[in-house]
Amino acid sequence: MSNTLQSIDARTGQTHGDAWAESTPAQIEAAVAAAAQAADAFAATPAADRAALLRDLASALEAQRETLVPIADRESGLGPVRLNGELDRTAFQLRGFADVIERGDAHATIDDPAVAGAPPAGRPRMLRVRVPVGPVAMFSASNFPFAFSVLGGDTASALAAGCPVVIKGHPAHPELTRQTVALAQKVVAARGLPAGVFQAIEGGSIAAGVALVQAPAIAAVAFTGSFKGGTALAKVAAERPRPIPFYGELGSVNPLVALPPALEANGAALAETLAGSICLGSGQFCTSPGVIVVRKDAAGDAFVATLAEKLAALAPHAMLTPGIRSAFDKGVAAWKGHAKLKALVSDTAAAGATPRPFLGEVQAADFIADAHLHEEVFGSAALVVRVGSVAETIDVLKAVGGSLTVTVWGADADTAENRDLVRAATQIAGRVLFTGVPTGVAVTAAQHHGGPFPASTAPFTTSVGYAALDRFLRPVALQDAPAWLADRKGVPA
Repeated sequence: MSNTLQSIDARTGQTHGDAWAESTPAQIEAAVAAAAQAADAFAATPAADRAALLRDLASALEAQRETLVPIADRESGLGPVRLNGELDRTAFQLRGFADVIERGDAHATIDDPAVAGAPPAGRPRMLRVRVPVGPVAMFSASNFPFAFSVLGGDTASALAAGCPVVIKGHPAHPELTRQTVALAQKVVAARGLPAGVFQAIEGGSIAAGVALVQAPAIAAVAFTGSFKGGTALAKVAAERPRPIPFYGELGSVNPLVALPPALEANGAALAETLAGSICLGSGQFCTSPGVIVVRKDAAGDAFVATLAEKLAALAPHAMLTPGIRSAFDKGVAAWKGHAKLKALVSDTAAAGATPRPFLGEVQAADFIADAHLHEEVFGSAALVVRVGSVAETIDVLKAVGGSLTVTVWGADADTAENRDLVRAATQIAGRVLFTGVPTGVAVTAAQHHGGPFPASTAPFTTSVGYAALDRFLRPVALQDAPAWLADRKGVPA
């Protein structure tokens, strides 16, 4: 990619303002050094101080709404309604993490008192605490300019844990990144915190991201983006002289299983809801449903026909970048040319027009046999996979291998088949839904936004919800700690 940055109108492709150079190696090194210098002091701050920082960031973001949303709309094409809602979500989760750490979650301890006598019955006093890991490199996502970007969930959770952040802004919305970074740095300064608590670099080149991950003082990486980019950076993190954790959320095909009881009761309405989910945000959600598993029966036939009708009537908006649009077009073209796939909705977009949705149909055995059909086509596209039984449905889920979500409609009865299906769903997904559609991820304590590879590189962790801060806290056992240290109640010295 280019080593210059340029704000571009996502709808027209026209440039806006002057281009500027990406961060130099020296600038990246300086940002990481500042974060490292601030790490110890920031780790030892009381939870109340970090909570105040998070709340001030939320308020500052809201105060700049009228400036930031138009920039985000121009650079993403996502529309002011969606982007205002996303800004609200971002402020909500910043305040949510503030509430969580004030309750003591970041400094939770386990205190096993001493027991007299010889081992194994006897033991010293053991106090288990959690310490911040240190500076976190955070890679902004293209598809959520606020909620998974500069002040998104990764940043909020790292700051809540007591870790400085070094933001890598996404080149798809560079002006928004600059404005949001400036806002955040003003808040950090107003709180009297070291500037190193919140650092940022810019760049569209592979080299800039690699340099950030390789910086020796970086202790962990949070990434939301493509499978190709994420796995490449994960390899860089693993091959450092001192390997570090790489928390990558890479997207998935998010299978949706529509069982006969659900379709017989409400098939037409469910088809309309699903069509809207496939096209939501022009299909640019990591949780967009890309594989629809439907039984080969009359109710399934009617559902698929209605889904195709509703999907064909929708008009996705412009995609985020020319590169994302090109990848979508190539993916759809490959599906159209597949010998075993029947195209149900396959209108060709006119030159220069916004993308058209695509829906294909394939039999379960053919889907299972071809690994290329298990890959995500990022955009308003999905495959209907026709199955003859629950057992075949389970085989389809196993073929997918790893997903952020699986949705199962119609498993309300406690039957052996439903238990088998739910068990299979939980084995491949981080979140299993029984109503609704997977687009939309609630920010809450019970949320898990992750999943087995290739959905994420760290399936035991989440990038959404308040458990996200656990990624940036490392357990330490303090044995026979002196009173002054134990009295800190888990706050690092």
